[in-house]
Amino acid sequence: MIIRAKAPLRLGLAGGGTDIAAYYSIYGGNVLNATIDMYAYCIIEPSDDRKIVFKAPDLDVIEEYSSEEIITTNVLSLHSGVYNRIVSDYNKHKPLSFTMTSYSDAPAGSGLGSSSTMVVAVIKAFVEWLNLPLGEYDIASLAYKIEREDLKLAGGKQDQYAATFGGFNFMEFYNDERVIVNPLRLKRWIRNELEASLVLYYTGISRESSNIINQQIENTNKKNKVSMDNMHELKKQAVSMKEALLKGDMKSFSDCLLNGWLAKRKIAESITNPFLDELYRYALDNGAESAKISGAGGGGFMMIYCDPCKRVRLVRALKNREGIVLTPSFTEIGTQAWTIFTRPGA
Repeated sequence: MIIRAKAPLRLGLAGGGTDIAAYYSIYGGNVLNATIDMYAYCIIEPSDDRKIVFKAPDLDVIEEYSSEEIITTNVLSLHSGVYNRIVSDYNKHKPLSFTMTSYSDAPAGSGLGSSSTMVVAVIKAFVEWLNLPLGEYDIASLAYKIEREDLKLAGGKQDQYAATFGGFNFMEFYNDERVIVNPLRLKRWIRNELEASLVLYYTGISRESSNIINQQIENTNKKNKVSMDNMHELKKQAVSMKEALLKGDMKSFSDCLLNGWLAKRKIAESITNPFLDELYRYALDNGAESAKISGAGGGGFMMIYCDPCKRVRLVRALKNREGIVLTPSFTEIGTQAWTIFTRPGA
């Protein structure tokens, strides 16, 4: 028996940062995001050798343990963190034995929510294997708790819900840990137009998002006026962008993307840098109308909006630089899992 699972990566379109507890617990947060056809994958092969083997071929990492105890202070702490919680909460502390292979279409620090998406994929694989009674909200909430509470990793809350639910979603975060995921029913032509207008450019800079997020948390706790004013603006832009998308008003969508980036860059010093500022100007000089760094900032992927007639020119120009150019498609389905039954000895 082999269990496979995958979860889609996401583009943070607007409101990113307002999903951090320090902010939404006081003011409430709003985030608009959409999942794309890039995934985190998890494969579980059960065994009876009392061993647990974690393999991450994209990282060239293999970790092996006795199934009696798993530590979390290792390279693949996300994987062992999920295992520890699953065994503790859903398997009556009985150890499991298996080989887990995982990999992602995007590197860690890409700004596409890759770490949280991997956690969701791993949880989904265990849900499939153990037939756990966990729905979408349960999986997303569990993923958040494992990262933020068990592993003490700094970050927001949108990634886990985006990977679990999939599609275009307007998310609301409240101080009682309540989350409302509102799927957007976009007309097909609006989705097609947006796909034709977006370009992703990987800067080649993998950044540690926790450092940036910790700065945001510190500024929020200190009620830094510049930071707080711009956090409120991010929340406002998420609402405005949702309305623009539902109406198919692409000019307003582009304006919201620009306004959101201008606000986000003022929240913490390390969100942008001279390299990213130069890249932004370069994109505008070669056909882009607006752009933003996806995720916390500091590096990763830049999401660029342009007139579809100018996309070829923009892509050509970006390919002249060091980096990777992608033109992703949107997905409508969140995390999925399935089981392959193999014949003995096969």
